[in-house]
Amino acid sequence: MFLHKHPYKPYIPKKATKLIVGTLPPPRFSVREFKPGDVDFCYGSRDGYLWPVLNEIFQLNLLFETTPKAISQRKEFLTRHRIGICDIVDSAEREAIDASDLGMQNVVCRDILSQLVENPTIGTLLFMGGNSKNGPEYFFRKQWKQKNIMLTPVSLEVPRRFSFKLNGRIIETISLTSPSGAANRAVGAIPAYKALKKKHPNFNTIDFRVLQYSKYFK
Repeated sequence: MFLHKHPYKPYIPKKATKLIVGTLPPPRFSVREFKPGDVDFCYGSRDGYLWPVLNEIFQLNLLFETTPKAISQRKEFLTRHRIGICDIVDSAEREAIDASDLGMQNVVCRDILSQLVENPTIGTLLFMGGNSKNGPEYFFRKQWKQKNIMLTPVSLEVPRRFSFKLNGRIIETISLTSPSGAANRAVGAIPAYKALKKKHPNFNTIDFRVLQYSKYFK
């Protein structure tokens, strides 16, 4: 059994207003065995889409390489735009050494609610995926239930949005389409994607994420 430990501590700039919440980077990040094009930072896999999508939205001219400069570019962006990252999974066990959320067993979670208490300016949680088993929203809902927090639906269309009250302040959750390539098949089944694809044949799943993410990151 492989112990998949999250290699990065939460990165939350002062006065952050948004918090990105995912699960775990690929196991190679935990054992420090990078591929060419990986960045040694949150969502740094060369196979993931979060940073390429943000690069397109904000025209960042990011480097995609395993260098300190690539890391500093991402930290500077997050600080400038007051966005934090705190993935909800601290560790998990795996029989197969892969990045599948479904393959995680004996999951140990981080307490996202405590992070929200410690960072009172955060008003939006950006889940990197929906409520499928072992996804970030799935685990966070367990924390909601343990704390007896009531969720109020804001929109049940993709991306689903909810709100809840914590210590007198309203926090909104947005379940964005996962930046993982494994989610592309699910993207293809989304009615909004089908409609755009029909209208624009060259439209693809990354274009869809650019449109969706730009609304909630800007």
